[in-house]
Amino acid sequence: MKTVTVDAIIDVVCPWCYLGKARLDNAIRSLGDEAEVVVQWRPFELDPTVPKEGVDNQAMLAEKLGSAERRDEMHAQLTEMGKAEGIEFHFERILIRPNTFDAHRLLLWAHTESITLQNDVIDRLYRANFTEGRNIGDHGVLADIAAEAGMDRELVMRLLASDSDVDMVRHEIDNANEMGVTGVPFFVFDGRFAANGAQPVEVFKDVLGQLAAA
Repeated sequence: MKTVTVDAIIDVVCPWCYLGKARLDNAIRSLGDEAEVVVQWRPFELDPTVPKEGVDNQAMLAEKLGSAERRDEMHAQLTEMGKAEGIEFHFERILIRPNTFDAHRLLLWAHTESITLQNDVIDRLYRANFTEGRNIGDHGVLADIAAEAGMDRELVMRLLASDSDVDMVRHEIDNANEMGVTGVPFFVFDGRFAANGAQPVEVFKDVLGQLAAA
């Protein structure tokens, strides 16, 4: 069976990244036994200036988008798009916009155990933020999510309190910037083809199918 690799550059507070992941997952499932698709989730920070304690999410988005009305319109649009992919967006529950650097460290640690675990943890991070409104910049919340996925909660708490793998995550983010990535999600297939944005399922399926048949 042909193996296709996907490097997916994302931020865990990006709703388009959550949508893109759901669509990619649906495309992979539709391939069946045509190929084994291995996805690695790589870090990006939409706003590295967000402080460790986070900021008021609703106010920040209203300012960024120009008005509370525009913010709510975008949220309504994304909510409908999410339903088509099985995502429950509850933007009204997201009170804190977190700094996501430590969430990316957690994803790195999950990846050191297995691709499958990393995929599980990123799903849990997305649900925690976008469906449950949990603050995924909080170390306790991150440790809880890790434990829910089967990781050692106390070990994760100790790692989060340290500088463990800070340089490695920063290096990966710098690599994305050097590649010219300015928006996410950004997908690289087999190190050869790139797709920017939450592409439709059929686009992902077509690219994966072509690579599987090559």
